[in-house]
Amino acid sequence: MTNEFPRSLCIGLFGTGRVASQLAPALVAAGHQLAFIWSRTATAATALAATLPVTPALATLAPPLPAADVYLLAVPDAAVEPLLASVSWPEGALVAHLAGALPLSVFTALPAVRGGVLYPLQTFSPGRAIDWATVPLCVEAATPAAETVLLALAGSLSRHVLQLNSAQRLKLHVAAVFANNFTNHLLGIADALLAEAALPPELLAPLVRETVDKALNNPPFTVQTGPAVRRDAPTLAAHSAALAAHPAWQALYAQLTASIQAQL
Repeated sequence: MTNEFPRSLCIGLFGTGRVASQLAPALVAAGHQLAFIWSRTATAATALAATLPVTPALATLAPPLPAADVYLLAVPDAAVEPLLASVSWPEGALVAHLAGALPLSVFTALPAVRGGVLYPLQTFSPGRAIDWATVPLCVEAATPAAETVLLALAGSLSRHVLQLNSAQRLKLHVAAVFANNFTNHLLGIADALLAEAALPPELLAPLVRETVDKALNNPPFTVQTGPAVRRDAPTLAAHSAALAAHPAWQALYAQLTASIQAQL
């Protein structure tokens, strides 16, 4: 990694949502300066800026845009391309989105912009502090110079920096949805079923911890257990009957059972 630019970067941050609200203080803590924070909701930008030292809230996107070494788009995926098209970017500006599923090619329509990606592989929720040093940060860029800057920025935040192309990042994002979002949904179903039986949710905690620990230390398919693996037809039928009041969950149970058995 070269030293063609100062370690402390000046960053323009677009967004005030779950990612931006945790990224902004992390950038400051890493020694970077925020040139501004912008949000579609001016009050949200003002509120986030007020929690940080010497950070202005940008009230309008009318040109000229305040100068920055990097512009980070911490906005919803669907908002990235409209935002890119609506801003008069400085010539040669380095602009990076933080989305897992959006390709680098979203910058193709803006040849004057150096496009990049800085994707944090983590789930962000209000009230939960993130240890950025442990968050895998996935970098992709349109030019070697842009890549160098984004790698340095990523390295100032995390110990786990990866260079992934758009196809790899998309597959990673799909995997993350299975590992995180779908798993959380299944835990929600389990929690609801326990509540119906007047049972405390903490009953499942040791089982969940052991399941995750095994899956992280072994190829998950090789440590699969349960009635689907055993092809225990009476138990599978009893479970299906117990889910009769929840047809969607019953169908999901059947689909997951079939998927498990297809891996045997």
